[in-house]
Amino acid sequence: MEINLILTFCIIGIGVFLFVRDYFSIDTTSVLIMALFIVAGVLSPEEGFSGFNHPATLTLGCIFVVSGGIFNSGILNGLSHRIIKLAKIHYSVALVTFCLLAGIFSAFINDTAVVALLLPIALTVCRETGISPGKLLMPISFAALFGGTCTLVGTSTNILVSSYAKKFGLEEFGMFEFSAPALCLLVVGFVYIFLVAPLLLPKSKEDELLIEKAEEYITELEVAADNSDRNGMVVDSRLVADFDVRILSILRDGILNHQVGPETLLVEGDILKVIVPPSRFNRLLDAKGYHIVGDKRKETDHEDDTYHLYEVILPFGSQLTGSSLFNLRFSQKYNLSVLAIRQRNEIIMDKLARVALRSGDMLLVLGKQENIDRLESQKLIVTLSQYDEKKTNYKKAIPAILIGIGVILAAAVNLTTILISAMIGALLMILTGVLKPNEAYKAVEWQVIFMMAGVLSMGAALEKTGGAEMIASFTQDNLGQYDPRITLSIIYLVSFVSTNLISSKATAALMAPIVISLAAAMEVSYRPFLVAVMFACSLTFMTPMSYPTNTMVYAPGNYKFNDFLKFGTPLNLITWVAASFVIPYFFPF
Repeated sequence: MEINLILTFCIIGIGVFLFVRDYFSIDTTSVLIMALFIVAGVLSPEEGFSGFNHPATLTLGCIFVVSGGIFNSGILNGLSHRIIKLAKIHYSVALVTFCLLAGIFSAFINDTAVVALLLPIALTVCRETGISPGKLLMPISFAALFGGTCTLVGTSTNILVSSYAKKFGLEEFGMFEFSAPALCLLVVGFVYIFLVAPLLLPKSKEDELLIEKAEEYITELEVAADNSDRNGMVVDSRLVADFDVRILSILRDGILNHQVGPETLLVEGDILKVIVPPSRFNRLLDAKGYHIVGDKRKETDHEDDTYHLYEVILPFGSQLTGSSLFNLRFSQKYNLSVLAIRQRNEIIMDKLARVALRSGDMLLVLGKQENIDRLESQKLIVTLSQYDEKKTNYKKAIPAILIGIGVILAAAVNLTTILISAMIGALLMILTGVLKPNEAYKAVEWQVIFMMAGVLSMGAALEKTGGAEMIASFTQDNLGQYDPRITLSIIYLVSFVSTNLISSKATAALMAPIVISLAAAMEVSYRPFLVAVMFACSLTFMTPMSYPTNTMVYAPGNYKFNDFLKFGTPLNLITWVAASFVIPYFFPF
């Protein structure tokens, strides 16, 4: 075995380890793998960086702009009040309504954006009806995944796998070519969700809402005359040094001040609204010189109504992830205070400044609506605590919808390739004024673009060194005597298990060249194998980290890791069995 082939398998092994251990963000790991291939000499710099001008990457970037134009036009927001009115009838109606909407929209718009839109609407329904978020949010995520498999542009995985066919000189997939088998799986999946979700998903919130938990530790303190911190700066006070307290506001002489900095002076008679870490709360009650005014957050006559508590979530691709609040200079840069973080199913209230933020984290933030809106417009957060209906801008909505339909139809009737169609659509979104150039730039999920470019290097290395052919030959030798349906079923199984451990894009980039070589060795059609990889890499339900939409609903739904295993594993197995029969029916060998 030549040295480059050994290096290829070693680097891929390192990549898989980093994906599983989650030491770095997915895009960072992907680019690191690409760099290792270049440094090791497995790929030339041109070959290593070719992922950035790969048709799949370019197509995906343009699709993000088209989806962003439709999303920003507000056409989907215009349906919000109708959705809420319908969903409030009964839990079953809410479940069916949200799943159908998630499935339909995700077939044509980025599934992460669809879930980001539906999340606050669903939580509004939950608050007004008493439905547990846990019974609604996971089905929404799963429905979006099923919808994404129905068209070529439904998910980036479909675009990536289809582009591999063209790279090997084979025919690409059409816009709706695999819609029929995808719809069959969608029906199977929806039947499971509608029947089993009421039984297996959490019936009640096992943990308190983040805002309720934090409010237990928001307290009002009065600075007494015998206080040793009197006339001293906040940064030097016992509140900071001994109790790790964060001061939210100071009421002095009837004037409420939220702009409290390290050098702010504490004066006798000040009423401080503070948040106290749970571990230090009881000690603070006995602290000399500070009198407890109120044990919980209460509105006062002096309350400035422009400041509110907001529950927000960090979506996949947010530039806030991967850093701490301290490194981001969050308070100074955005004029907002983070009071608590819900990370996975853990509520963190101590030493928040040093916590590394991740996709899917919920933050409890104190601040003004205008600053929250600024972060949301930059796609840094999604607001969960309240849903404000936005009016549809028909001057933008109508051209956005027409452009979106044009992109899909042009590719569907083979008028042009999906890359050219999406590129023209992206340009039209800007030329018609639906999106400004800077808005188009923000619509692109650059984390996904870098991840896509990075993982493509794995497939390129396997192809160049002969690793794909070697694995295909090994598979052929061991599975060649079986019916192709059994081989396809095993390929599907390996793909969906791998996707639940590492990213869907990485699995697709690894499996696509292998199954193309395998099909050639078996002298059968490559198309059913590629469709199996597409579906297996997108329909992943077993873990909250297997797909960005699963990560997004993890914290707001108050889920535990076991909830995904309990509800998602049977669905993954049912989908696997159904796909083993459905795919060969529509794509004969």
